[in-house]
Amino acid sequence: MKLEIAKLSEAGGRKINEDACDYWSDSSLTCCVLSDGVGGYAGGDVASRLVIEHACELFARQPDCSSKAIELLFRKVDEALTREQQHNMTLAKMRATGVILIIDSVNCKAAWGHIGDSRLYCFRSGSVVLRTRDHSIAQNMIDTGYLKPSEFRSSPVRNQLYAALGNSNLAELDLLQEPISVQCGDTFLMCSDGLWQYVDDHEMVSMIDSVSSATEWLTNLEKLVLTRGDSTQDNYSAIAVWCR
Repeated sequence: MKLEIAKLSEAGGRKINEDACDYWSDSSLTCCVLSDGVGGYAGGDVASRLVIEHACELFARQPDCSSKAIELLFRKVDEALTREQQHNMTLAKMRATGVILIIDSVNCKAAWGHIGDSRLYCFRSGSVVLRTRDHSIAQNMIDTGYLKPSEFRSSPVRNQLYAALGNSNLAELDLLQEPISVQCGDTFLMCSDGLWQYVDDHEMVSMIDSVSSATEWLTNLEKLVLTRGDSTQDNYSAIAVWCR
């Protein structure tokens, strides 16, 4: 199986881009990482950058497609943020979301984990077969019936998280217990809330069949963000992975 990977990260209407994303790959294993510095805390851009740098570097040392490997990456990254907080008091409250996807293209399997409200989607045969659950107050309100799903994107508490990296507490970390099989034609999307806020799941799916590459797909998703956003819109980032 061959992977086609595209990425983007833009500041949107903000002066500083607190999002970051990147990936590491060899002949068989690929690790994609995306992070969003939590708004309202100084050093969000530093936090997200540290998440990406440490996760990719650690994975390169010990590449493995397993939930255990992903959990270790998150724990090491969280420790790195804690060390930086202690070293520089101006960054003491920095926090970041995180989502990690590992694909074994030889054995055709994938594993992932996430914390916060940066998302991972998996599309297959024109449908959304997976979407991670946000660790947010708004998502909890939906789960308990206090908020309608249609009201989610406009909710005033949409950005209020109860879990993130930098808290020295990974109790809410969501991990896929066992790697799943990946099929040719599967498409993965990792993105920060600055992107999924403006593009719904059905639009993401419908655009896949109308483009010829992962890069073109991200370009079209970005066009929707820019059309629907305004001068104050959040940073937006994404990594697209096409399995072909």
